[in-house]
Formats: sequence, structure tokens, C-alpha cells
Amino acid sequence: MPEQKHGEIDAHSGTPTTGHEWDGIKELNTPLPRWWLNTFYACIVWAIGYWLVYPAWPLLNGYTHGLANWSSRVAIGEDLNELKALRGDMNESIATASLAKIENSPELLAFARAQGSAAFALHCSTCHGAGGQGSKGYPNLNADRWIWGGTLEAIQTTITHGVRWDADPETHASAMPAFGRDSLLSKSEIANVADYVRTWSGNAPPQSADLAEGQRLFGQNCATCHGEDGKGNVELGAPNLTTQVWLYGPSKAAIIDRIQNGGGGVMPAWSGRLDPTTIKALTIYVHTLGGGK
Repeated sequence: MPEQKHGEIDAHSGTPTTGHEWDGIKELNTPLPRWWLNTFYACIVWAIGYWLVYPAWPLLNGYTHGLANWSSRVAIGEDLNELKALRGDMNESIATASLAKIENSPELLAFARAQGSAAFALHCSTCHGAGGQGSKGYPNLNADRWIWGGTLEAIQTTITHGVRWDADPETHASAMPAFGRDSLLSKSEIANVADYVRTWSGNAPPQSADLAEGQRLFGQNCATCHGEDGKGNVELGAPNLTTQVWLYGPSKAAIIDRIQNGGGGVMPAWSGRLDPTTIKALTIYVHTLGGGK
């Protein structure tokens, strides 16, 4: 490395150099723009002021509260109390009215739907989709197909106690047996049942399908829950198999997988997490999505 000459004036630009040079390339000592420096210093002053006024530093057992003693938890609590006061009368009406009365009152229905829509977006849309359209393993709430019933009371029960939620003794609890994994049916028998079931929703079976055998096996193993006609049983959470709405997909492979492994999805019980008024509003909202009965 050649000898470094700090402060040397570059002959081309007339700017002093830092004295660093690599392969004939010299580093110019160009000063930072004044506006940039002023902004930088202002940010430092603002940051110090913020540290002093607002909570900023974690401690062993808490955090610094700052001169303003501001707390995000307190701020949220104040906002919620303000919202409750604003909704007070209508919330009281929702809390005391029956579900049927709410649906028959345009004013209460509009309020419950708005409140239910907000609660749905916050608590339910992650699984059921923003519009309740569902996805693989999560029911479509816009369709007129309800695994555990689509009446107001049935929906309220499902939201309150959940599905296969072990912490709630009143949860919907039935599950489909794993016919393949537990060696209740062979692979060929499962394939025949899948071919037979798919014909109910208009799917043409392969030439090799033994529909008579599939029907016999369905009658022996599946009809108890899904019914001889495959139209399901909401008391047992057994889906209607005669529609185009398939919770885990309509393909033969998807149906074989369900028969092979059985089981069922899980939904949390919202009792205790949401107040009864919010659960009522959610019930009304879900019921009016398009599939309520």
C-alpha cells in the first residue's frame, strides 16, 4: 500500500482526501450534507426525549414507565370502556333478546351483524377465511351444509363449546374411525367405498370400480353415522356426502385419505374467551352468511 497522505487535495475534484488509497484509487473526504446531519442530530434528540417520556427500557421485573407514565394496556382499556359506553344500550338489548328476536328486528340485526362481523374477522377468519369461505379442513360457512347443524341455537352451541375441544365437557366430540390405519378395511375395500361415495356427487367411477361392493361396505361401516342415503347426521357431526361441498376435497385420493385415517378437525370453545353478547352477535353473523337454516 502506498504512503497515505491525509488532507491531500485531489487534483480532479479539488476535495481533500482521507489519505486512503487502493490501487491508485483515493478516498475523498467529502463532508456529509448539512441537512442530513441536522436530521440525524434531531433524531437523536427525539429518541432521548422519547426514552424519558414514554416506557422504553426493560428491567428485571418490569420496564421504565417514563415521565408520562403511559401504558398501552391502560390506553386499550380506556378505549374498550369508551366503546362499551357507546354501545351500551344496544349491547344490553342484544344480551337480553332471544336469537330469533334479534333476527326479526332490523335494528338489532344490523347491530349484531356489525359486531359479529368484527368479532369474526378477529377470531374466526384465520381458519374460516375473511368471508367465511373456508378452506381444506375448515368448513365453508357460506354453504347450506352444516356439519353440526345450521339453526341459530346449533350455531351458538358450536361457537360456545367448540368441536373436539377437550377442555370443554360439552364440546362436540364424535370422530370418524380410522378404517385403514386401524385395519378395519383393506386398501381395496377403502377404494371401493371411495368410488361408491363419489358417485353421489356426480363423479363417474373408474371402469375397475366395484360399486356394489362399495355400497355393501358403506352400509356395514358408514351408514350408521352418514345414513344409508349418505345425507349425514348433524347430531353426530357426520357430513352430508351427497353434495359438491367436501371438507377435505372431492378427489378420490382425498376421500381415501379420510377413510384411511379418520379423525376430525378441532375448533376452540369460545365460552370464557368471548362474552355471551359477542357470542350471540357471532351466531347471528354466521347464521346470515348464507347458509343458515
